[in-house]
Amino acid sequence: MNWPRRTILATALAATGGMPWRTARAQAADRPLRLVVNAGLQVLDPIAGTSFVTRNFAYMVFDTLVAMDGSGAMRPQMLQGWQISEDRLTYRFTLRPGLEWHDGRKVTAEDCVASLRRWGARDSTGRRLMAAARELRPVSAGSFVLELARPFGGVISALGKPSVHTPFMMPARIATTTPPSQPVKEIMGSGPFTFRQDNWVPGERASFRRNPRYLPREEPADGLAGGKRVFIEHAEMITIDDASTRAAALQAGEVDYLEYAPFDYLPILQRDKRVTLAKPNGMAQLMGGLALNHAQPPFNNLRVRQALQMALNQGEIVAAHGLPEGMFLPLCQSMTLCGTPLASEAGGEALRQVDLERARAMLKQSGYNNERVVFLHPQSSPLINPMAMVVVDQMRKLGLNVDQQAMDWATAAQRWLSKEPVERGGWSAVPVVYTGFDLADPLVNVGISYNGAGTAPWLYNDAELTPMLLEFEAEPEENLARRRELAAAMNRRALANVNFPLTGQFSSPAVWRSELQGVIDFGLPVMWNIRRG
Repeated sequence: MNWPRRTILATALAATGGMPWRTARAQAADRPLRLVVNAGLQVLDPIAGTSFVTRNFAYMVFDTLVAMDGSGAMRPQMLQGWQISEDRLTYRFTLRPGLEWHDGRKVTAEDCVASLRRWGARDSTGRRLMAAARELRPVSAGSFVLELARPFGGVISALGKPSVHTPFMMPARIATTTPPSQPVKEIMGSGPFTFRQDNWVPGERASFRRNPRYLPREEPADGLAGGKRVFIEHAEMITIDDASTRAAALQAGEVDYLEYAPFDYLPILQRDKRVTLAKPNGMAQLMGGLALNHAQPPFNNLRVRQALQMALNQGEIVAAHGLPEGMFLPLCQSMTLCGTPLASEAGGEALRQVDLERARAMLKQSGYNNERVVFLHPQSSPLINPMAMVVVDQMRKLGLNVDQQAMDWATAAQRWLSKEPVERGGWSAVPVVYTGFDLADPLVNVGISYNGAGTAPWLYNDAELTPMLLEFEAEPEENLARRRELAAAMNRRALANVNFPLTGQFSSPAVWRSELQGVIDFGLPVMWNIRRG
């Protein structure tokens, strides 16, 4: 969406100049809460879609059975609670009474079972949970049972998974009639906002209204958990491609919240008392990485992958963002993100010092024959684009024959799904960025959990990793020491097989107008609990 800076500033001045106080206050109360997202909203279904913007959309419209609070603990959300048998093989879940879909129909256990089955056929953690299940069935309108055939230690964490793919609930009539790989046509949730699909402009703007039927929990909002109370009648999710225009719109009060602050404007925004910068850490930080096509040359060759991993200089790659000190790490070889409970850099000892000459020798010994490396470069993403340019340069210095193909993120994401060779529109490498929410647990981690699955672009398959995943899967969540040991072993294997080479860990803070009260600083946009000051 093109928002010329002069238009934004002129509109802001006109909105404040000479306006009576009561009129200005009334208009402020009715003004939509405007969130600027990092990429345009193209897919509305959070199970079919893989992008963060679809996840952000879904948290406004849908709801979850379990939710993560600000400390990382899992708490009941749509659920009133659960009971676990002594052998930990049977879970009985009870819904909160009074929950309704946006059309006024009651939320039932049948809806939840159907939603979980659809999610479980798509998501990496969901597939593992369903593979461990003997039966998932409703027992009444308000309760359902999960019976396990074998131990699965992370049942509650799976149901509260905070990012792609999050198990959002939808009516059974929708969940049972649309395959999980295809977007549903009807958007019907039970979340705190309703979606105005009639005036949605894909990639540019989405509008929402406060859901008058929503029944918030009684306790205060905390992270993604607690009482999701909405105090503003209207909200909008918009796209502004140009970073300077985005920053100017926020400072002028034309928009209220940026999912990510433009890096070049961080020093300016840090000094501006009209805005507030988030303070992301731990799971709220980001990790860049390279999705490699393990099924096609040249990255079906382990030694080529190892040479590439050796040549990647994370410090140089992350420096492309020009971040202030303290907002990035010069090196992190933990697949589960440094600074999180299961972090481990085991296996990364040889990668602590970048050695380009050694990497070139490894590439020469690999038998690489100058095969074309089709690099999908999503230039429209302000998070990915600067890092991608450095990665391409490092790949060429290594000696790879890189065919850099620039495109927007939506096009890259679609082509990424192709399993064709590069001669027929396939791909070799795609630079991506994930939050700690998508990485911090091995069962959700893109470089570990998709091992041998063949259902996502990460087509890696390491026989040694499979039993480690099964053992971790069965380990109760309270056995943290053992889970850390297993996470370290899996980190070692993921680096050895070069499942998903890492390009650097950094912070990309959200920023919002300081007049907004009650904003929850969580690491992804939380659009409830906000009032205008």
